[in-house]
Amino acid sequence: MYITDEHNPRLPYLRDKTSKLTTSPGCYIMKDKSGKIIYIGKAKNLRNRVTSYFRKGQDHLPKVWKMVSNVNDYEFIVTDSEFEALVLECSLIKLHTPKYNILLKDDKGYSYIRVTDEPFPRLQATLQKFDNTAEYIGPYMSSYAVKQAVEEANKVFRLPTCNRVFPRDFRKARPCLNYHIKRCMGVCTGQFTEKEYRETVSQAVDYIKNGSAQSVERLTAEMERAAENLEFELAAKLRDRIAAIQKAAENQKIIDETIPDCDIIAMSQNVEVACASVIMYRGGRLVDKADYFLGEKEDSGKMLEDFLLRFYSMKDTAPKTILLDEEIENPELLEQFLREKYKHAVRIAVPKKGHLLRLTTLAKSNANEFISVKVGRTGREVAGLEELAKALNLPKPPRFIECYDISNLASTNMVAGMVVFENGRPCKKFYKKFSIKTVEEQNDYACMQEVIERRFRNYFEKTDEGFSTLPDLILLDGGNGHVNAVAPVLKDMGIDVPLYGLVKDDKHRTRAIATGDGEISLLKSRCAFNLVTEIQDEVHRVAITYQKSKRNKSAFSLELTSVKGVGEKKAQKLIMAYKTKEALKKASLEDIRRTAGVNEETARALKDIIDNMM
Repeated sequence: MYITDEHNPRLPYLRDKTSKLTTSPGCYIMKDKSGKIIYIGKAKNLRNRVTSYFRKGQDHLPKVWKMVSNVNDYEFIVTDSEFEALVLECSLIKLHTPKYNILLKDDKGYSYIRVTDEPFPRLQATLQKFDNTAEYIGPYMSSYAVKQAVEEANKVFRLPTCNRVFPRDFRKARPCLNYHIKRCMGVCTGQFTEKEYRETVSQAVDYIKNGSAQSVERLTAEMERAAENLEFELAAKLRDRIAAIQKAAENQKIIDETIPDCDIIAMSQNVEVACASVIMYRGGRLVDKADYFLGEKEDSGKMLEDFLLRFYSMKDTAPKTILLDEEIENPELLEQFLREKYKHAVRIAVPKKGHLLRLTTLAKSNANEFISVKVGRTGREVAGLEELAKALNLPKPPRFIECYDISNLASTNMVAGMVVFENGRPCKKFYKKFSIKTVEEQNDYACMQEVIERRFRNYFEKTDEGFSTLPDLILLDGGNGHVNAVAPVLKDMGIDVPLYGLVKDDKHRTRAIATGDGEISLLKSRCAFNLVTEIQDEVHRVAITYQKSKRNKSAFSLELTSVKGVGEKKAQKLIMAYKTKEALKKASLEDIRRTAGVNEETARALKDIIDNMM
């Protein structure tokens, strides 16, 4: 969004003031007309940084645009170094809590693991103690970690999670699906004694408290004792349980002694808003997770850096390792800040492979799910738009995506379909269908040029609501040739919208994105790949359906014009009035005569043709 003097009449004064500003490092303090501080920032070069806010024709993200439009004046404080500016910025934000800075609140309660008091106890996650007879493990800061730990323990030890009550419901119904897929031991079959079951629950609690390594060690000792005492059935059960724990440890991310103490942080941005998720590992286990809604989105790298600064300003301790899902601009500066605050070295890293990359992926997934609740979209839709923006190097995830496809049968019935996806979902009220008017012979490039030119001519004329919005991204069902054919049309019309093609393989499946001079693979961006595949399939469906409809109407019209005295125009009157063969067959002789504008004899001939149509 562009800021002008009309939005803020103080901009000329602010530009003049900024032109005299020092190039030294420091902090700038933006104030509104009441003198209230609304934003505090740091800069390596004060003049360059502050100038970027007030420059004529500067394109701002919505959050920054709102801030600049409310700035009446600003103050600045010069420091000796960028690091001193960072420390000062952190202190001032904590003191003044400006409206447009990232401000974090953590109002979480405690969570517990509940072991129910009944003959066959259950493991449950709960937010409070409400049963004095039950056993509670905790408290834990993270409800997420508690839920994951309980789910993992129930899965590994195959504990029941159904609503049946034991021993009351022994053998009253057939075992459920979980039993057949080996997710439950089948207590309902009545094959387990209360003592055997309680021992399994005890092992599950030990697994939660001490981790997989100690559980395996203890169970191995029990298995060896059972074998020595010739209790081979018990030894076999213990062996299977050990194998289940070891298998779970290979893939689960909740308890893992190989993971160092660290915080894993990832951000997710929708079209307009952003959030961050922090997953914390201590002592080889996931101990906490926190989600923070950051409000309106801005530059992702800067936003992540600002979040880190705010987050660790609130904390009394920090681990020696912080893992991020993307790079930030000044990791060394932030490491220095954390080292001086916590009196120990802190390493900031972005994993590229291995199990640590799996952890940042987990944090990213949590951030996507958290923001999806805020914006009413699924986590997969949020991730798809974000991955697509990153793959195409777009400044932000595209809110409106338009996609076009040409369909024809040789040089007849040439048509095009246009679909619109808003925030990752089809927006069918804005779909459009085009009949090609200026191209007489089959030429997909020329057809696509005509359609794009007509679409954006309508945008300038504002004659149709469906054409009134400028898309954030244009996709063409085709390769580099289609992109190169359409790009000049957009340029001549003054339309500055990213343009790409969708390339299919020999099985008509989406393979890559065409840039005009090359291709971008989406195989490593699964959510983005699924999104563009859905878009391509939808636009192909719309185009081919319209082409078939045109073809059927053409054949229909040809049959009607076989009657003497009925030409193309009279046939079209009937087709437009009745739409389908079924509706036309129900029309009376008088209706046909009046609609087509023919005499009774011609109407009878038409009626005979219509009644005999397949």
